[in-house]
Amino acid sequence: MATIELTAGVTGKPRELQGFLNRIVYHPAARRLAALLAPTPVTPNMVSVAGAAMVVAAGILYAIVGGALGIALGFALHVAWHVVDGADGDLARMTGRASPIGEVVDGLCDYGGHLVLYLLLGALLDDTFGWVAWVLAVGAGLSRVVQSVFAESSRRTYQWWAYGVSWLGQNRAAQGGIGAAGRLYVWISEAVTGPTQRVNALVASAEHDPIERRRIAMLAREAGRSTLPLQQALGANPRTIILGVSMIAGSPLWFFLVEIVVLNAVLTVAFLQQAASCRRLVGLIARGRE
Repeated sequence: MATIELTAGVTGKPRELQGFLNRIVYHPAARRLAALLAPTPVTPNMVSVAGAAMVVAAGILYAIVGGALGIALGFALHVAWHVVDGADGDLARMTGRASPIGEVVDGLCDYGGHLVLYLLLGALLDDTFGWVAWVLAVGAGLSRVVQSVFAESSRRTYQWWAYGVSWLGQNRAAQGGIGAAGRLYVWISEAVTGPTQRVNALVASAEHDPIERRRIAMLAREAGRSTLPLQQALGANPRTIILGVSMIAGSPLWFFLVEIVVLNAVLTVAFLQQAASCRRLVGLIARGRE
């Protein structure tokens, strides 16, 4: 496999993928936490589970405790989850325990913790809107799954194209041991990032040609300047803030509506943008081989 120089920040992620809060707050704090945990018996999977518990606790504070104190503590805990969510991966890399299984556990804890959060928020809204609350909660939850898988898969695919960092979605050999949940994640990923498949094939075909691989990486980085901002808007960071603001406003209703209406509109534009970018990339890669 071709080796491509990685110019990244302290977390091993390139700067363009980190976002302001990740770069300034979450990633540095996550790395420090991982460094503190590295000499201990704590495993990356334990950190992932702890992160899921923090999300559930945030939901309890928001939906059951309530009041100004409950909302403030819930928001603080949900923000702190971002640090823990990054620390499991950093700990895995520091201790040499990174694996496809760990990637799946991290994803399951993320989605599982937020599933409980949405159920708690739905129950809170049920007091006012009845069954409509559950339509909104389920719609928002499903929207989050599709939007998050699109954003995460696109980010990891970009890292592979631009920096040679492989991941579960393109590592077919690793997919055999990830279980049904992991395969479902890969299936959804391929469904929502379908336009990337042609570029994936061209990248894979260049893995044993370092010069061509570096050329593709350069083209991918250039393309990422236009596609990455919308993909980052679909990530977890904005949602945490939107939920906190929604709860301060007195109800999770606004959070659900933003996910269903606004973020799905962003997803549609991001998908079309990615498809157009992939067509351009395919053309540029092919012309360079003529």
